[in-house]
Amino acid sequence: MPRAQVKFKPAREQLGGPFRLSTEYPDDEFRMLSAHPTEDGLLVVLEATMADPTIILDLFENAPETRISSYEVLHTDEHTVLLQFQLPFIPPPYRALFASGNIPQFPYTIEDGWIVCDLTTSQERLSQFKAELEETGFRFEVVRVTQSVDPTDLLTNRQRQFMSEAIECGYYDSPRECSLTDLADDLGISKSTVSVVLHRAEETIVKEFFAKSVE
Repeated sequence: MPRAQVKFKPAREQLGGPFRLSTEYPDDEFRMLSAHPTEDGLLVVLEATMADPTIILDLFENAPETRISSYEVLHTDEHTVLLQFQLPFIPPPYRALFASGNIPQFPYTIEDGWIVCDLTTSQERLSQFKAELEETGFRFEVVRVTQSVDPTDLLTNRQRQFMSEAIECGYYDSPRECSLTDLADDLGISKSTVSVVLHRAEETIVKEFFAKSVE
């Protein structure tokens, strides 16, 4: 069955919360780790890696109850915040996934106002998902469709960019030609952010490689 990477975003007037932050802070990283329907709406776990994490904390602290009924900070450090929050409704993308017979595959990334995610699906279900979303005012694009999965296809654009830069600079050479600090300087990003992005990319590639090797 084909695997598709798709992205979708709400209409401009609906662009709020983490969607808006991802456009205002494009160098920061936002990942939706899980989302589960409840009697009261949708329970979401969101991870944000930001130069200034207080920005997203302030966003949730000041969010109206019509948008966020409750939230809890599960973890925070110098650059990362892990939040669990309750939406008092089921948002259109989640309704569209189930209406089209697709199953959510987390994590999702939020980049420049777009949710980017992978789906193992059929052409029929993918077309139905697109139709369901566009009826609610969302924009929808298919990034790529692959029949067999290459581990690098599972990376976000940002992860691919960072890894390409790391390889070019000799970060993965033995001995290393550049340090993590050098790499962060070249990318113009904090050392901790580079470390987090590279670690997640490496985790994805290694897990996919060994999953395929034991099939």
